[in-house]
Amino acid sequence: MQGIWTTDRIRKAEERLLAKTPEGALMQRAAFGVAVQAVNMLEAHTGRVAASRVALLVGAGNNGGDALWAGKFLRRHGVAVTAVLLNPEKAHAAGLAGLRRAGGRTVSLDAAPAVLEAADLVIDGIVGLQARGPLRENAAGLLDHISAPVLAVDLPSGVDPDHGTVDGPAITAARTVTFGARKPVHVLNPERCGEVVLIDIGLGPELGAPDLQQLDAVDVGAAWPVPGPRDDKYSQGVTGVAAGSATYPGAAVLATGSAVLATSGMVRYAGPAADVVRSRWPEVVATGSVTDAGRVQAWVVGPGIGTGNEGRRVLEHVLAAGVPVCADADATTLIAQQPNVLDARDPGTPLVLTPHAGEFERLTGAPPGEDRVAAVKAAARRFDAVVLLKGNTTLIAAPDGRVLANVARGSWLATAGSGDVLSGLVGALLASGLDPWLAAGAAAYVHSLAADLAARGVPVSASGVLAAIPDAVRHVRSLGVV
Repeated sequence: MQGIWTTDRIRKAEERLLAKTPEGALMQRAAFGVAVQAVNMLEAHTGRVAASRVALLVGAGNNGGDALWAGKFLRRHGVAVTAVLLNPEKAHAAGLAGLRRAGGRTVSLDAAPAVLEAADLVIDGIVGLQARGPLRENAAGLLDHISAPVLAVDLPSGVDPDHGTVDGPAITAARTVTFGARKPVHVLNPERCGEVVLIDIGLGPELGAPDLQQLDAVDVGAAWPVPGPRDDKYSQGVTGVAAGSATYPGAAVLATGSAVLATSGMVRYAGPAADVVRSRWPEVVATGSVTDAGRVQAWVVGPGIGTGNEGRRVLEHVLAAGVPVCADADATTLIAQQPNVLDARDPGTPLVLTPHAGEFERLTGAPPGEDRVAAVKAAARRFDAVVLLKGNTTLIAAPDGRVLANVARGSWLATAGSGDVLSGLVGALLASGLDPWLAAGAAAYVHSLAADLAARGVPVSASGVLAAIPDAVRHVRSLGVV
């Protein structure tokens, strides 16, 4: 897993590292990393490095210093470097001197528009991790003059480093170079950060346990259940699906199909859409009621069941079964409207809640707000459940405070029925015995990967996402097997 640390934790770790590192060494290392990425971007964008034009947006503080020193290194490659000094009196003195010695130019704000419009690459060194709020007027006025790709130093200026929020003018980067460790902004606002490149500056021993974590394909592939020579359909976990209705049979088909494709064990469907499910998935054991479903190792409940008395009875029966439950869609709404429905749950029985922002507000009484991480952690503690808060960056919090972030590969999952597909994945992994927090995170990863594989650059339906699940699982398994 890849760790992510808050800016306060990063700052304290940097202070400890700086205390035992020669002065200027860390900045030189960071700036060299920025320069390497700038060279790569110039080659990709223009096909050349020498005679390219790079504009530096230089603010006060260390990020401005990183940009200036990177400009000095770029001069060695024959790049024409011009620094726009937003606050000349507070520019990093050593970095500014180094750039000038190497033949780099500096200009005032008056000349900045022409410099930016002629640039092949812009390096954003306006503000650092301690800054909050939108860009100030002098910097904001330059945004309209940027047409070249932007390489951000640590974070795009104007984006909140811990929450990823944007309250006004802000940089949008094609690539962000960060140092020592990734910060929340890199996963909470990937659209602004672009590709994130981590440069090792030796900060690792100073960091401690991360505040957030992110699964990669290797993690997911290693965790994904695969049958062994002694397994049978029962030992792999039997998933129960209570979903759908006469009005919404598609929810049942999608959630059940997702559970079928996630593993090769057994899936039981229980509900009024049994005939429809059976016709689409003949391998499913389908019955008309949860009371007749038979034994399962985990339940998926909620998609399309309705929020009336019948839906409540179904939810209470599932919660009382004593097995892990993934509660989605209408089940989430029922819990929000009638919290005492959770009294049917045996204490300690794993529960995964999968709300989108609107459902989250109904559940908790407040929207996720700017600090989505704090909100989802509080909800996990309140409900003693794993809470999967959907979004372009999906957050998964466990009651013990662990948080996973899953960054989508696009917006392909913003389509009707995609949540039903996700719930089936979560349920299948719960039935296999996976830790509920990891099950929800792995399901979110494969869900977004399947959407990307299915879309291939064009909008895709939930059925298309469903069909791509085997390819997504095959991909992660190929990387997760050592």
